[in-house]
Amino acid sequence: MKKAVVILGFILVAALVASAANVPAQTTLDNLQAAFNGESNAHARYTEFAKKADAEGYAQAAALFRAAARAEEVHARNHAVVIKKMGAEPKATIDKVEAKSTKENLEAAVKGETYERDQMYPEFIKEARAKANRDAVETFTQAKTAEAEHARLYSEALQNLDNMKVKNVTYYVCTVCGYTTTKLDFNKCPSCFSPKDKYVAVS
Repeated sequence: MKKAVVILGFILVAALVASAANVPAQTTLDNLQAAFNGESNAHARYTEFAKKADAEGYAQAAALFRAAARAEEVHARNHAVVIKKMGAEPKATIDKVEAKSTKENLEAAVKGETYERDQMYPEFIKEARAKANRDAVETFTQAKTAEAEHARLYSEALQNLDNMKVKNVTYYVCTVCGYTTTKLDFNKCPSCFSPKDKYVAVS
């Protein structure tokens, strides 16, 4: 009986290994397409979140969402450039956005940006490096750096939501890499080192 159980165990393990072998590994192009789709959806989502924040009177939160939406647009564009360079067409399926309360939207934004910062982009960067795809490594790295800052800004906004009703607050977005900041106290972008004049104001 014991022998039969052991044999059955070996058969199950072998089946699992064979099944895994039939699953194609993610390629750099797959990851670029996934990132392009994700950033395109983030742009649409944050645009709607900004409208909701405005409607609820959270003017500064609305400005932050608009700035992040602009940054995600930059990331999508940069990913698209590399996708086309690899001979493919960028593809995105935009999901229907359900804007909840500003508090819930900020919580969702923190979760999404944290995932991209800690899991998605590090994995994509590792795979692209293994394939020596410098363009992919660069666009993934720039997006990861910006998402880390977005996660921080969203977390601060969530913790200080009662104070996010201040009007005429301006955020600045690098049109080259999407890095987002509250002040232009530097000469070159901290992420891509482009001149400060590549930044646009979003409020």
